[in-house]
Amino acid sequence: MNQAKTYIEHLQQLIQRVLETQLPQIEKAGALIASSLLRQGYLYTFGTGHSHMMAEELFYRAGGLARVYPILEDALMLHNGAVKSTDMERLEGYAELILNRYPCCENDCLLIASNSGRNPVIIEMVFAAQKRGMNVIALTNRAHSESQTSRHSSGYKLYELADVVLDNQGCVGDASLFIPEINRSIGATSTSLGALLLQATVIAAVEQLLEQNYQPEIFASSNLDSGDAINQQLLSVYQPLIKPL
Repeated sequence: MNQAKTYIEHLQQLIQRVLETQLPQIEKAGALIASSLLRQGYLYTFGTGHSHMMAEELFYRAGGLARVYPILEDALMLHNGAVKSTDMERLEGYAELILNRYPCCENDCLLIASNSGRNPVIIEMVFAAQKRGMNVIALTNRAHSESQTSRHSSGYKLYELADVVLDNQGCVGDASLFIPEINRSIGATSTSLGALLLQATVIAAVEQLLEQNYQPEIFASSNLDSGDAINQQLLSVYQPLIKPL
């Protein structure tokens, strides 16, 4: 269990680095979300590959905002072909086609999760959102992204384009623990740290909304005895509006 302990201790160190470096960015990202909700907008979320889990992290979640609209594109997720999803996220022209199917506008904001921040669908999703007047929050790995070239013809990477950048403080390649016996690194950190950053950002948004006397709509756990009644009130409003519900 020594390596497992080392991995957990490393995560603790990264959490401390997030605490020391990312609070201003968390507050800024929270402010963008709060601004959208005050204008009756939505928080859209998007990610490709494993980062699609970050798009789901804030959706229909116990203690989570009701006005979250995840963009879940099957071809960019893993369950319909993992290798295919890698090919599809490198396809230029695809992001605009995706966003065209959603009723987003300048009142909304978009959170884009991508550890590398280098693939065309991610870059063009920023362009598509900003063309519609949306603010963009990036969740990415600056160390990894800065060490690699962009795969998009513009040469841009996600952290260079977003309005606010949340840095998960991960290492190049994400897998954080080198194992000499197999000459590979294991133990990715982007999911754990990404979820932490997103939950902290929602907390910052809620705090700022309350300071402006706005009561945010929050889901309860459906596994509490009182949860179904609380959630049904929200679902009666948002199921016709948010397709994944």
